[in-house]
Amino acid sequence: MKRYFLFLTLLWGSVSLCAQTLEQCRSMAREHYPAIKQYDLINQAEEYNVSNALRAWIPQIVLSGQATYQSATPTYPEKLNAMLAASGLDMAGMRNDQYKIALDINQHIWDGGVAKATKTRAQAEAAEQRSKTDVTLYDLQTRVDNIYFGILLLQQKQAQTEAMIALLESNLSRMRSQYNNGVARQADVDVIEAELLGARQGLTQIEASLNSYRNMLELFIGQSLTDDKLPLPTMPEITDRTVRRPELALFDAQSALLEAQKKTIATAVTPRFSLFAQGYYGYPGMDMFKSMTSSDWTLNGLVGVRMQWNISGFYTHRNNLDKITNAQQNVAVQRDIFLFNTELKTTQEDAEIARLKKVIADDARIVELRKNVRLAAESQLENNVIDATDLLRKITDETTAKLNQSMHEIELLQAVYQLKNTLNP
Repeated sequence: MKRYFLFLTLLWGSVSLCAQTLEQCRSMAREHYPAIKQYDLINQAEEYNVSNALRAWIPQIVLSGQATYQSATPTYPEKLNAMLAASGLDMAGMRNDQYKIALDINQHIWDGGVAKATKTRAQAEAAEQRSKTDVTLYDLQTRVDNIYFGILLLQQKQAQTEAMIALLESNLSRMRSQYNNGVARQADVDVIEAELLGARQGLTQIEASLNSYRNMLELFIGQSLTDDKLPLPTMPEITDRTVRRPELALFDAQSALLEAQKKTIATAVTPRFSLFAQGYYGYPGMDMFKSMTSSDWTLNGLVGVRMQWNISGFYTHRNNLDKITNAQQNVAVQRDIFLFNTELKTTQEDAEIARLKKVIADDARIVELRKNVRLAAESQLENNVIDATDLLRKITDETTAKLNQSMHEIELLQAVYQLKNTLNP
């Protein structure tokens, strides 16, 4: 039992640790973001639309009923009425009130490609909606990255500020000792103490900003961050410069949808053939003469082949096709604009990466030099060569150099990830 509990503890610890990495935060944010539910909704809608399209081949059955009163009905010729009357027969003719309960059955033989075009269009619409969701979730990745790297930068500021506070506390303690021995002035003690208090205030502000960023990241991933420090992600290698952004898939999906709409328009001007059967029970029947001699309800039926061709569809056929062609050209233009802007952005990001690499190459030497100057200043202060203000300036310069070094490294890492997101190789 103890081993099982230990195993679960280690497993939870490893999961918690993984949850702090950038890739895990991306994945968790994607699963937690409400837009992820759209995939299931899109798939369900696609199934319904495709199913409805295929059901067009199922026999269409219509049950109807009607009761009418006609102002005039078929009658016998006057001479025939006279002959019948002379024979002692009273033939009243067809009644004005008529009734019918009917059942119509229609089965497509050839629907002009409507069902197939409708199915293709439903699938194309679903593909476009999925691509739009892909774009939304890909944009989410950039937002998570910005928050994550924002936390990393604040962590570095926090660490450097804490180091500066420790250094100021050490110098303040030493200055107070010198003051008690009559070597230093009260003003020197006050200057260092004021700087220390200011540094602590700065640390409080940094911690507040850090908590705010962590809270935002927790909202995105849907759980609490268990680690105090987020780890630095590994530096990615970009060897393939081919753009594979989800926006390109969206443009392809939009083009495919427009092509499917073209097929739908084409079916509007094609003839359609079907078998049909009509049956009804009522009065009058198809035997008109019998209905003129008897008001009894009868069963009647009719079967046949029907051809329908909506010739008026040709009136707008060409304009509708031209509209689709215009929309396809617009999609192509939007694609070219996107690729141009992407190339422009990658050029800017490459330049920023090159700049940061050059800056980082000098950071280590600057930190080393600032440290040497600060150590010399501390020695000079003990010998009363300089005052506390000069020492504080050297401490600030060293702290700033260290902070710049760590921030430049994180900024370089972020710039490479931004380039990777821009390309999505």
